[in-house]
Amino acid sequence: MREIFWLDDQAWEAIRPHLPSNQPGARRVDDRRIISGIIHVLKSGCRWKDCPPEYGPPTTVYNRFNRWSGRGHWRKILAALAAGQWITTAVAMDASSVKAHRCAHGGKGGRSGRRSGSPEAVGRRKSTLSATRSAARSPSR
Repeated sequence: MREIFWLDDQAWEAIRPHLPSNQPGARRVDDRRIISGIIHVLKSGCRWKDCPPEYGPPTTVYNRFNRWSGRGHWRKILAALAAGQWITTAVAMDASSVKAHRCAHGGKGGRSGRRSGSPEAVGRRKSTLSATRSAARSPSR
C-alpha cells in the first residue's frame, strides 16, 4: 500500500491566505488536493508522472507547481507549513554514484575513419600496408 500525503485541516487553514485568487482561465481543480499531490512528490522524490491518481492528473499537479514557483507563491506556502511544523525545512541529499564505463556516454566505439560501402563496391586494394612495409625493410633493394 502506498503512502498518501494529505494536508490536514489545520495545515490547510495556515496556507489558505497565501493562495493566489482571481486567477484567469478555467475553473481550478481543488487546491487542497493538488497541493497535497505536490508535497507528496517533493517528499517522496517520485517523478511527476508517477504522482498517484488520488491527487488528480499528474500534468495538473506539475503545471500548478511550475506556475506557482515562477510567481513566488511557494515561498509563502512552504514558509507557512514549516512554521506550523507540518513539513520540515531540513533537506538530506544522497551522494552515492554508480561508476560507468568510459565509453558509456553513448558514442560509437571503434576507429573514427571508416570506409563507406561494401568491400566489393570499393574494389580490390592495389597494395596493402603490410606489403609496403615489408618491401621497405627488404635488404635486396
